[in-house]
Amino acid sequence: MTDETTTTPTPTPSTVPGETWQRLLEGNERFVHGTPAHPHQDSDRRSSLAGGQKPVAALFGCADSRLAAEIIFDAGLGDLFVVRNAGQVVGDTVLASLEYAVSVLEVPLVVVLGHDSCGAVATAIDVIEGGAPTGSRYLEGLVDMITPSVRRARIERGALDDLDPRDVGRLHIHASVAALVERSGLLSAAVAEGRLAVVGANYDLGAGRVETSTVLGRL
Repeated sequence: MTDETTTTPTPTPSTVPGETWQRLLEGNERFVHGTPAHPHQDSDRRSSLAGGQKPVAALFGCADSRLAAEIIFDAGLGDLFVVRNAGQVVGDTVLASLEYAVSVLEVPLVVVLGHDSCGAVATAIDVIEGGAPTGSRYLEGLVDMITPSVRRARIERGALDDLDPRDVGRLHIHASVAALVERSGLLSAAVAEGRLAVVGANYDLGAGRVETSTVLGRL
């Protein structure tokens, strides 16, 4: 008699970007439905990683406290190489970190994760629409990296319509994905050679679901 016991899949290393993304989406579905497996979170896993790491993907996301990558994707220690900042804006340290993940750790997938109700996006809209000061040159520099998406949304929606922060946020996800490969020759080459895919995705805070927004490379 065949044993038909079902086991819950957990993220494992893969050289195929599409397989890796699918595993992460399966983890997100477990999270959405309240049935997380909590893989790779015990003392044995911790000990096994002491000598090195082999993450399945790199995740570049917003630093919002509600965007905890390992929880959202039901992953664990050593599964994701995570880089985060407010508004997931592409700067030199972000590029260096992701280049390390691709060239040294050999991850096959980079996920750029934005989300609804992003405070950085809302601030950029306020600055463009109302001229509200940021109060800091550092914040001003961050907002400057989001304002092109605000202006694009304004052009697409028309001057008489109120901007929807969700529209701006999704445009900014696309812009962040494009900036990674445009500014990094290393990432661009990896995509061209089929060793890497870059996925832009949006996280719905209320539903908990991650939805694919844009893809560069082959999944």
